Amino acid sequence: MIILGLTGSIGMGKSATAALFREEGTPVYDADAAVHALYASGGAAVAPLEEAFPGVAENGAINRARLRDRVLDDAAAMKRLEAIVHPLAGEAQLDFRRKAHADGAPFALLDIPLLFETGGNSRCDYTLVVTAPPHIQRERVLARPGMTPEAFDAILARQMPDAEKRAKADFILSTAHGFDYARDQVRAIVRLMIRLAEETHR
Repeated sequence: MIILGLTGSIGMGKSATAALFREEGTPVYDADAAVHALYASGGAAVAPLEEAFPGVAENGAINRARLRDRVLDDAAAMKRLEAIVHPLAGEAQLDFRRKAHADGAPFALLDIPLLFETGGNSRCDYTLVVTAPPHIQRERVLARPGMTPEAFDAILARQMPDAEKRAKADFILSTAHGFDYARDQVRAIVRLMIRLAEETHR
């Protein structure tokens, strides 16, 4: 089974692109959804995060806004957070891979925002970066509820620059040209991945 890693900076259209792969029948691992599950009531990250950052849990779940405030401008706190969450998310990803393989999928997609930053690309056969011009990215992000230019800049500072991601990628998909263009690109990539998977099994 071939693993394609999907990433892209905030506001580039990564989630919308992942949804297009789902429409084509591709199994998709959503790293953000996996973390949400870890933070939810009964999630495996709740107790260790409350221990590391007292007061971030509320009604048995992690208050994400409160946690974000505690770590956003504190590199040491962010490292502590990642040391707790990344291994748990890694387990969830392994479970996803095992299921996709058992289901006979020719390839699966890993939708991971910090794919290159965390070295997750080393566990992928190919990588796909979703991109858009900076002015479109900024416009999209600042249209989100509660987003400020300062918060946007802080998030960007944690992410690898778009140009660097594109330089590392096997495939690049621009979301600046609308859904029909993106869907055509996704379908072409799906066909290619299936063909490559078939060739590796010969």
